[in-house]
Amino acid sequence: MQLRVAGAQIPVVQDVSENVQTILRAIDFAAADGARILLTPEGSLSGYTHEIDHAATQAGLDQVLEHARDRRVGLALGTCFIEPHNGRCYNQLRFYDRSGAFLGFHAKILRCGTMTDPLRGEINHYATVPLRTFSFEGTTAGGLICNDLWGNPDCTPMPDPHLTQQLARLGAKVIFHAVNGGRDDSDFSRVTVFHFHQSNLQMRAHAGGLWIVTVDNASPLDKPCSAPCGVVAPDGSWAVRTSPVSEQFFAWTIDV
Repeated sequence: MQLRVAGAQIPVVQDVSENVQTILRAIDFAAADGARILLTPEGSLSGYTHEIDHAATQAGLDQVLEHARDRRVGLALGTCFIEPHNGRCYNQLRFYDRSGAFLGFHAKILRCGTMTDPLRGEINHYATVPLRTFSFEGTTAGGLICNDLWGNPDCTPMPDPHLTQQLARLGAKVIFHAVNGGRDDSDFSRVTVFHFHQSNLQMRAHAGGLWIVTVDNASPLDKPCSAPCGVVAPDGSWAVRTSPVSEQFFAWTIDV
């Protein structure tokens, strides 16, 4: 079985309407390249914030879903979202099939926070749900968000549960990984953090025998992403990889 996937290394800002236009452009690329599902970065619709404009995010989601449905593209859509059934905010990767049907969401589990007592950071602002898999056109897939995959020791105030290995045991063949990493001009950010992210992607794909599709926020457009974007094969090699600077799209056919 084969699955053609697309990824969007795109800028993520706090303006929902601007994010919507960027995602629509990514959907057009995916459709033109024959992809069946598109992955976008963490917070790519709402902006990466727990203080979201829920009405604007819901309206933007409706617009994105209509565009994707019309072009027959499924979505692994990164957004922060307030669930109406309980009023809680989740940092999500929302899965939709090519008809626009909602398949469910992954909520970030390894939420970042300080290593101090009491904890401070996004761990105080976002709720989570248990890890699960999703069935997309016969392929068992998982979703992870940024720190879920690599467990950065600077900002993970809980043990690393090796979520990639858990998803492999649940039968996942491919993981969609949405990233929105911090970056600056320091050597530590450009070299150490980038290579930490890169090596974790490759090692964990190899350890789990998994395909990993991964995309990062491209903003600011003149600085390299915090992590490489593309598709990692089950042997730990890169099947396709983008330039780390500016907006980039890719598509690849995965043999699952």
